[in-house]
Amino acid sequence: MSRSEHAIRWRKSSYSSGEQGECLEVADGYADIPVRDSKNPTGPTLLFQPTHWASFICAVKSGSLPG
Repeated sequence: MSRSEHAIRWRKSSYSSGEQGECLEVADGYADIPVRDSKNPTGPTLLFQPTHWASFICAVKSGSLPG
């Protein structure tokens, strides 16, 4: 990522459940999609290529991920 970690505008995923702390945060405006665990904002940030992120989102929407 080219921007400093402090300048990133994170948003909580609309698919995160707020009750049990299972929250992902994503940031827009990057070539690769930055994702982090909202419970650990100083922890690692994962970067996904847009095509891989889109596949993941489709799997979440369809309910095809193993639980």
